[in-house]
Amino acid sequence: MSFYATIILALALSMDAFAVAVCKGATLHKPRFREALRTGFIFGIIEASTPVIGWALGLYTSQYIIQWDHWVAFGLLFVLGSRMIYQSLKRGDDCPCEEEAPQRHGSLSLIATGIATSLDAMAIGVGLAFLQVNIVHTAMTIGMMTMIMATLGMLIGRYIGPVLGKKAEIIGGIVLIAIGFNIVFEHLELFMYAK
Repeated sequence: MSFYATIILALALSMDAFAVAVCKGATLHKPRFREALRTGFIFGIIEASTPVIGWALGLYTSQYIIQWDHWVAFGLLFVLGSRMIYQSLKRGDDCPCEEEAPQRHGSLSLIATGIATSLDAMAIGVGLAFLQVNIVHTAMTIGMMTMIMATLGMLIGRYIGPVLGKKAEIIGGIVLIAIGFNIVFEHLELFMYAK
């Protein structure tokens, strides 16, 4: 793969992480750059790891990964999105958003979200196993691009959050669920097209 093809692949794979990071940033109370960088780092590490895992699995499990990765991603994103919506509705409208919003997201929540948005990178890694690519270079490029995009997403979310108020968490949950549905629909389209 050429340098430009690798960059385009990395950018495409980082877009889900960017969208989710915007929502995550919008649900926090004025997230600092350090928190944005932490989120970007977690998403970047996961996004860099999954293509290597997919590449290593190669031929033996490629059909299994391709058949199930979209359902796992959908399930994780649906649960995380539903949880965000439920927590926002549970708090009600009595308290101002500024007081309720947390200062940072838990590491487990970020890791689960990062895994859900990076399963497509694992499937891509399986495909890369059949090409003559430097998987370390490709994975590092994907990880760096995701880190940059997720950090930017968190910082953008900081400014969107106060405008949306408490609705930010509901919108964030809806976006996570929508991304999950989009992943399933893309795979179903590919399946129908292959037939």
